[in-house]
Order: sequence, then structure tokens, then C-alpha cells
Amino acid sequence: MFDRLDDLVERLRKVIEELNDPDIVNDQNRFKSLMKEQNDLTPIVEKYTEYKDTKQTIEDSLEMLEEESDEEMRELAKEELAEAKSHLTELEEDLKILLLPKDPNDDKNVIVEIRAGAGGDEAALFAAELFRMYKSFAEGNRWKVELMNTNENGIGGFKEAVFMISGKGAYSRLKYESGVHRVQRIPATESGGRIHTSTATVAIMPEAEEVDVEIDMNDCRFDVFRASGNGGQCVNTTDSAVRLTHIPTGIVISCQDEKSQLKNKDKALKVLRSRLYELEMAKAHDAEAEARKSQIGTGDRSEKIRTYNFPQGRVTDHRIKLTLHRLENILNGDLTEIIDSLTAADQAAKLAKMQEPA
Repeated sequence: MFDRLDDLVERLRKVIEELNDPDIVNDQNRFKSLMKEQNDLTPIVEKYTEYKDTKQTIEDSLEMLEEESDEEMRELAKEELAEAKSHLTELEEDLKILLLPKDPNDDKNVIVEIRAGAGGDEAALFAAELFRMYKSFAEGNRWKVELMNTNENGIGGFKEAVFMISGKGAYSRLKYESGVHRVQRIPATESGGRIHTSTATVAIMPEAEEVDVEIDMNDCRFDVFRASGNGGQCVNTTDSAVRLTHIPTGIVISCQDEKSQLKNKDKALKVLRSRLYELEMAKAHDAEAEARKSQIGTGDRSEKIRTYNFPQGRVTDHRIKLTLHRLENILNGDLTEIIDSLTAADQAAKLAKMQEPA
């Protein structure tokens, strides 16, 4: 591990040296690549520097204990030694996590698809609550939320909601949210007081750039139609909505939230690109059997990942057996503890796999 860390220190030095070259601004692609590499390497090198400083503190404290005869100074050295040893252990764990292979999609924006599942209108209402939950979480992180398409059920619920969340690290934070979300509660229309169970599926896809996925426009069919629902002034009076069919895969995407047909077409292509990219990622994961053994699940949309229980005011994530009794806060976008716990579980699983004998 430490040989690799020394190599990274040297690599960062070379990256900074190249960035200081005045001619680098003439090559914007190279400049952006180096800036990203610098941003990735800096936290690792800073943590390694802290590790080496702490190790030096341990050596200095041991030396003082050998040479110092004053009892007060010896006690001080013992305290410093104990603190430094404890901190060194923490730093070692931090360094191991920082050295884990980075998901190349972590810094990407995400396209989120929420669809009502079993439960009719109650499922659609739950889908709308999930949309508001993710929207609040995104806004709390100062990320931008952009609607791509919504299909309402007339009573405030969503049969489907597709939207983009743009911001640094959006995919790294939200990638564990894919799967089936289940709600247990007494619907307002239930006179007998029985608890109903409904579901909604969530798909989190990294936004794919044109360089990630090349779409042959001959494989695409565009149909235009008049938008429906609460689209705002003018949106319902022109054929601005777009339905995109990708013929080879059969994927169909509708976008109607913009007044402009061109903007809806552009959004539909963004969603298609991300869907095709997700299919390619799924193939890669299927080829790697270990990916299915991850502690935080496969990310498959058919996998039940979380239950929101209203009568008990609790949320349970089944993958890591985490239960929190603050349902209202979570539905208002307070997802930090859940996401941090899922991230830690994933890192622990990867670390355990790295330490397995070959």
C-alpha cells in the first residue's frame, strides 16, 4: 500500500508541474483531465502526509520516553503517544478506503426514474412522495433538479416521474437508491383502518455523454403529440410532446414538460443515452459474478430495498438491516444517514474482498 502511496505523491507532483506550464491552457482537454486528476489525488496525498506526520509524532514520543527523566514530561509523552497511535489506526483505514478503485460514474449527474408499482392510486401518491424526497435531498446539496417527464394520476400522484439531478458527486451519493421502495400505511380512502402495502420502483442512472454512448439516429423513431396534464400555459395547445422509440431495444421514452418540441426531443435523447449506458453497465456487472454478492445489493429494480412504515414512523433499509424511526424527516429529504451507512457497507464489502487470499 505504501509503495503505491509514494507513487501517487510523485504523480501529483508531476501533475502540478504540468498544470503550471503556461502552454497547457492551449489544450483544454488535457487541462481538464489534469485538473480532475489533481482533484482525485490531492485528498489521498493530504491524508498520507497526515499519516506520515502522525508516525513521526509516535517516534518522537518514544524517543522522549527513553531520554526524559522528568515524570511530568514522561506522562505528557505517554498521552501524546496513545493519541497518535489511535489516530494512526484511523488514518490507515481512511487510506485503504481512499485507495479503493473509484467508480468512473461517481462524479456524473443522474437521471432518476420513479414509477408507481403495485397499489393503484396509493402507489402513485407514494411515487410522488419519493420524487419530493429526492428533490429535497438534491436541493439540500445545492444540486439542480430538472424535470424530464411526468405522468400524473389526477389526485396528486405520479404514475411516472423522470428527472435529472445535476451536481458534483450526485451519482456517488444516489447510486444505491435503485430498487423497489415499499410503503405501509392506512390510505385516506380506507374506512376500515387497514394497513395497505404499495410499491414504487426507482432507477438511478448516470447521465451518459455522447462519448459514452453513440446513438444511430436511424434506430430512432420520433412521434409528436399534444401534451396532457398540468403543463402550464401553451404546453397543452401545440404538438410539443415527443415520444422516442429506440427500435433495436424497444425502449420508449416520452417527454412533454417543455413547451418546445426540440427541447423535449433533446431530453428524450438524454434519457435514452442513459438507459442504453445502464444496459451496458448491467452486462458488465453480470459478467462479474462478485458484483451480485455486494452487501448493498445488486441495484436491480426488482429488488426490494426499503420499507417506509407510517403507523410505526420508521424506515428500514433491508440490505444493511438499518432501521430509523424518523420517517417524516427522511421523506423531507434527510437521507444522509441512510446514504452514509450504505456507502460504508459498500466500502467494507470491497475492503473485505481486497483482503481475501488470492
